[in-house]
Amino acid sequence: MTQVYFIPLIFLAAGFTQGISGFGSALVAMPLLLLFLDARTAVPLCMLNGLIITAFLSLQLRRNVDWRKIRPLVIGCLPGIYVGARFLKEADSDLIKLLLGVMLVGYALYNMFCKPGPGTVAPFWSYIAGFFTGVIGSAFSAGGPPTIIYTTLTDWDKDDIKATLSVFFFTTGLIMAGAYTLAGLITTAVLRYFSVSAAFVLLGVMAGAFCYGKVARETYLKIILNLLVVMGGMLIFSAW
Repeated sequence: MTQVYFIPLIFLAAGFTQGISGFGSALVAMPLLLLFLDARTAVPLCMLNGLIITAFLSLQLRRNVDWRKIRPLVIGCLPGIYVGARFLKEADSDLIKLLLGVMLVGYALYNMFCKPGPGTVAPFWSYIAGFFTGVIGSAFSAGGPPTIIYTTLTDWDKDDIKATLSVFFFTTGLIMAGAYTLAGLITTAVLRYFSVSAAFVLLGVMAGAFCYGKVARETYLKIILNLLVVMGGMLIFSAW
């Protein structure tokens, strides 16, 4: 039961990451959780802790919330959640590890080498980003990349981006919680691990939010992206 000791520390780091950047808690937590937890336990656990993170950040940034930005993402996400939940329930655990590893490496490399400038993005892209966020989020509890990539292409300021991501992930997290419950994925083991990690993820996100704006964000994100490449590679290697 060594995982009981590691899980709180993992979510402390995951909460801090999203607190300071507005995203990335699941991308940090999932590769580490999958080293000693089954995907069907790790994914719902990550989702429940994600609700604590996004609820805190949504309240903190409530003045920057604009539902005109969030609504298309949520609408696109709904069918994606169903597709992802079905995949999680029926797919092989090693396949989930492999796909998550590829997603992590691809997302990190995109951000390292592609520097798209902000501009005007066609409205339909928000629905597409929402759909794939629903699929990946429901299947892997790490659905941030499609929406994050979409927001980097807009001309929104960083507080608007962080508020949009936080409220969107909180809203879809509630929907995913319902889908997981109906699918029988919220088990006793998930709730037990959640009970020992919830306080730590809250502490992490509070610390990250305090540091938001005080740390050189670009330097910090470069470190995180390099770590994601390593973690994604580990998952691909272990699943191969």
